[in-house]
Amino acid sequence: MPHLPDLPNWLLSSLIYLSAAVVAVPLARFLGLGAILGYLAAGMAIGPWGLGLVTEVSEILHFAEFGVVLMLFLVGLELEPRRLWALRRPIFGWGSVQVLGCAGAMAGLGWLAGAPLTLAVVAALGLALSSTAIALQVMQERNLLRTPGGQAGFAILLFQDVAAIPILALLPLLAASSTPNVPVPLADKAFEALKIMGVIGAVVLGGRTVLRPLLRAIAKSGTPEIFTAAALLLVVGVAALMQVVGLSMALGAFLAGVLLADSEYRHELETDIEPFKGLLLGLFFMAVGMGIDFGVLMQSPWLMLGVVLGFLAVKGVVIWWLMRAMGVAVAERPVLVLLLAQGGEFAFVVFQAAAGAGAIEGEAASLLVGAVALSMLLGPLLLTALTRWVLPRLATRHTTTLEELAEPQSAPTIVVGFGRYGQIVARLLSAQGHRTTVLEHDADMVETARAFGYQVFYGDATRLDLLRTAGAATARVLVVAVDDVDQSLAVVNLARAHFAHLHVVARARDVTHWNALRERGVTDMDRELFESSLSSGQRVLRALGHTPDEAQQLAQRFKDHNTQLLEDMYPHHKDRSKLIAVAKQGRQQLEEQMAQERAALAGSAEGPESNHASAPPNKQI
Repeated sequence: MPHLPDLPNWLLSSLIYLSAAVVAVPLARFLGLGAILGYLAAGMAIGPWGLGLVTEVSEILHFAEFGVVLMLFLVGLELEPRRLWALRRPIFGWGSVQVLGCAGAMAGLGWLAGAPLTLAVVAALGLALSSTAIALQVMQERNLLRTPGGQAGFAILLFQDVAAIPILALLPLLAASSTPNVPVPLADKAFEALKIMGVIGAVVLGGRTVLRPLLRAIAKSGTPEIFTAAALLLVVGVAALMQVVGLSMALGAFLAGVLLADSEYRHELETDIEPFKGLLLGLFFMAVGMGIDFGVLMQSPWLMLGVVLGFLAVKGVVIWWLMRAMGVAVAERPVLVLLLAQGGEFAFVVFQAAAGAGAIEGEAASLLVGAVALSMLLGPLLLTALTRWVLPRLATRHTTTLEELAEPQSAPTIVVGFGRYGQIVARLLSAQGHRTTVLEHDADMVETARAFGYQVFYGDATRLDLLRTAGAATARVLVVAVDDVDQSLAVVNLARAHFAHLHVVARARDVTHWNALRERGVTDMDRELFESSLSSGQRVLRALGHTPDEAQQLAQRFKDHNTQLLEDMYPHHKDRSKLIAVAKQGRQQLEEQMAQERAALAGSAEGPESNHASAPPNKQI
């Protein structure tokens, strides 16, 4: 082992890990291999089988697993409780099919290959689990989490985290299968169950009644670093509670994130925890790289290769069938199958616990741990190959190919996007006899629109040449109706830079998109759900007893106030605290004004002249 300087252990370790990451990760990205593979390579380089700079791998792995905990907390922040409830069927339905299907197939093949039944079952249960850290990281990078395939993959991963708990509970039973069973008193089982339910109930109740007021009080203190400390304390505390009762720390953190998903501090929590999550996840992948036992690999290279390729193939076949049954698009299946086929971080825990309980021998556990680590190492390499050579062919095979707009157009209005929003605008203009040029970048949508008799041109409006061909130089109005926020802003940027005369009418997805459009000089914007929500509100008011005129005027008053409030908030949209203050003040003013008007209306109705009033009772509104 090389001679190292006489430095404090924490300082020396920090120097080693950060140096390895800073060198390996940018190099891996430069080679097109991805950050995860860079972290794994860095771990192998500094680990026991590399330069030998780090030898206590298990301690680092336990610490770095907190990166997975933070990641699941952030994922939970993206899922509101009602959205999670909507996923209950795929989580427990398809998730259980994946775990049981993969475990059953691998256990059966292992037993037929001559492995003892207990070893085959333990190996199958551990290998059936996938890497939540790698899969979610890749799905976030590729924007897959909001797709049907991404939702399916996320549901399966979440079930795996839940399934790790009964798997660990099953190991002592498997270890004792060849010896006389020692019955566990029923009272002890009941106490453990009550303890688990109590902790989960405490997390749910605390998230609703304690955490939000506490975060509000800390935010009012005006010390950002204390809010960051409170965010970390929240995750650490929930993880510790779950660990005490034998549950998954990551599952507890996910539950805490879900409970805060609809709170006003969601974005601030994400911003504060994201850097820690990134660094600890990187350290986790480095620990995985350091933990690869090349000694076992060199002793039984063909056995190791057979185990890795065998379980990847079996899981790949089962998961491909599952994705097909779930109706996932063919173009999305290869990435999801690869992400779910590789081994996962919970497998390390399963195999170590199995060896400790005597369910499997130490050498078998080392072999299985090495197989999982190698699969996690092969995953990014296979994903890179998949992205370069397989996915482009699938995209070409399953996508309608159309010729882009080539002939110059001269209509006074250009509508970009022919989805559910752009269709209404284009049809209204067409019904009034106004000529429009409609651009749509989705070839399937263009084909569908043409089948119904609409004239829609295929093309990407973020390209200057195509926008010019569409007639932007002579047109009067540009309607930006695309759903994607980034694409919408790109079209507006292009129009502002090269066709400043165009009057832009834009679809705003939300207030953040509205502010971004305002920054680009757009003044005619409509939030896509605002008008329909107002219409629904009017219907509710009528159902509660208001006259149609009252409901309409109340909705119009709210609309005018909300429009003015947006204008008041716009100068402060980059200052979160000021923005919240203006929004609260505006809401309070509206409520007070409406309350005064209701009181005045009630007073006039009770007066002696109320029966002979010449004005309708809703005149004050």
